[in-house]
Amino acid sequence: MESIISAKDLSKTYGELCVLKGVDISINKGEIVAIIGPSGAGKTTLLQLLGTLISPDKNSTTSLRIQSTNVLDLNSKQLANFRNQSLGFIFQFHELLDEFSGLENVMMPAMIQGKSGKKVKQRALELLTLLGVDHRVDHKPNSLSGGEQQRIAVARALMNSPAIIFADEPSGNLDSHNAEKLHELFFKLRDELGQTFVIVTHNKELAKMADRTIELVDGEIVA
Repeated sequence: MESIISAKDLSKTYGELCVLKGVDISINKGEIVAIIGPSGAGKTTLLQLLGTLISPDKNSTTSLRIQSTNVLDLNSKQLANFRNQSLGFIFQFHELLDEFSGLENVMMPAMIQGKSGKKVKQRALELLTLLGVDHRVDHKPNSLSGGEQQRIAVARALMNSPAIIFADEPSGNLDSHNAEKLHELFFKLRDELGQTFVIVTHNKELAKMADRTIELVDGEIVA
């Protein structure tokens, strides 16, 4: 299978605390991978490193290639552009902007790229329809349910058609019914749109559904 992420010797230290200890990881195109492990194991740190949100410790043997791009060689502007075009993010607490409508929140990644107009609006509406929240386009986040907010956050993550979606405890703030619906949605999106998903989760059901689980303990992969 084609590898879409390939990382070697990823480490992250904060002061004297070593959170991640020389992790090697490879993720295939179209895979849904769950990263599991106890609290404090380094799961979110690994996700943030793979998603280029933070940088690894400098080490001569460290490498991170995403879609054949060596992202550690990019400057901050190039990296921000790469992230905006190729990667999507879903967080536990949706992180929607309260002052904007559901539609405007979804359009935001395209607007950051300097795009606007009918095509952007049409793309956002298509995603909201796909996710079953097209009737909430004009509503602001505080008038939406938790499940609706998270679906709009998923639509926003998909706006620029990223190759990879990184999700950090995406169902951690949802009830069991909405969590199950969100998990099913990830697999539907992978099957229909071909996206790769890397998901940090404590949810055992989601971990079981994933194509593969990576277990972290004390900053190291154990399984």
